[in-house]
Amino acid sequence: MTTKTSELLAVAAPGTVAVVRGISDDQLDLPTPCPEYTVRGLLNHLFDVVVNFQEMARRGEVDWSGKTDHVTEGWRDRFAAESVRLVEAWSDPAALEGVSPGMGLPQETIGDMALIDLTVHGWDLARATGQRIEVEPAVLVTGHGFMDRMGDTGQRMGAFGEPVSTAPGATDLDRLLGRTGRDPAWTH
Repeated sequence: MTTKTSELLAVAAPGTVAVVRGISDDQLDLPTPCPEYTVRGLLNHLFDVVVNFQEMARRGEVDWSGKTDHVTEGWRDRFAAESVRLVEAWSDPAALEGVSPGMGLPQETIGDMALIDLTVHGWDLARATGQRIEVEPAVLVTGHGFMDRMGDTGQRMGAFGEPVSTAPGATDLDRLLGRTGRDPAWTH
């Protein structure tokens, strides 16, 4: 069984998994477009995202405070496996019903958060490590819809930086990145 959320995650996850697989060990200390994270730090955060959002699909409580180093032996394969589990968790139609007990937001919004994190942080890692990531139009449409609903709240809560202006004619991905506080032209 699938849901719109799981279908979008299933489209977005392979691109981010490919970027993660393309990161070499000598790139782990590089800076990323997220100023608070190196590549290793962002990988650890993204591991927490794919694991914690599985639990959130089941309306479980999650603890974001743990600072586990997931970048240990076999981390690329483990990330790929956890990404598959993320898609599976959001495939249950019940995952989209009601309100998240931990965040007090509609479950559908929580699923969109997972999609935004997977997509935007996939871009962050690609940009930091000299890779490319393709993002499907349906993912971008959902991302912009999420930012329309939650962008201001996310910025107030520190999840997003100040919006970055993008040039007229910018791609939908660049506009989404700008809305989340990223400079699409970022280089290190």
